[in-house]
Amino acid sequence: MTATAATLTADAAQRHLSILGHFGPEDGDSLPEGTACVLLVGPVGADWAQISAAPEFSDGAGNPLDRWSRRVLDAWAARLGGHAFFPFDGPPWHPFQSGALRTGRTVASPIGFLCHVEQGLMVSFRGALALPWVPEGLDEALGGPAGDPCAACATQPCRTACPAEALTPEGYDVAACHAWLNQRTTPDCYAQGCAVRLACPLSAGADRSPDQSAFHMRSFHP
Repeated sequence: MTATAATLTADAAQRHLSILGHFGPEDGDSLPEGTACVLLVGPVGADWAQISAAPEFSDGAGNPLDRWSRRVLDAWAARLGGHAFFPFDGPPWHPFQSGALRTGRTVASPIGFLCHVEQGLMVSFRGALALPWVPEGLDEALGGPAGDPCAACATQPCRTACPAEALTPEGYDVAACHAWLNQRTTPDCYAQGCAVRLACPLSAGADRSPDQSAFHMRSFHP
């Protein structure tokens, strides 16, 4: 089946998801033959209570958000005649970062993390839909390339917001980040969410609840 972009946007909302960008296939993507369009999707922050009430979050098995993402997106992709792909999988297709940059609605921030034009550093890609057709009205419904919001950010607070000083000229010091989280001190990134991601002026657009941020931090730092 085919569907307009407006229909897909409404379908995503019914699944507590939003479409965060789209791009066309390029050589080397290892996408299914006939793919005409790839949609990147992420959770609606305001719907975290509904998402976390799904069976995957109470059945005692691990990785509930990944399993929820797979169940929801695999079923949606099958209905659309497409294929679903996930950032927590490996080959055949795993370029979520480069794919996000190709949408023109996500850029590499000054600290190297991805920054979305509406969700800032709190953007979360849960999967992608590879479709054999291009939805009508895609740019009108989702927005086309939007420029670089980080270049337009006068203060760039993300550069100095890390209390652990884990963002170094050599890259992200993961060990320093984990050591800070072990301290559970102010600011409490473990309970409230990454201070750097929260510092981005655009991150409020993700409508991320403290419960959702705490879930992600527990996954990162068990």
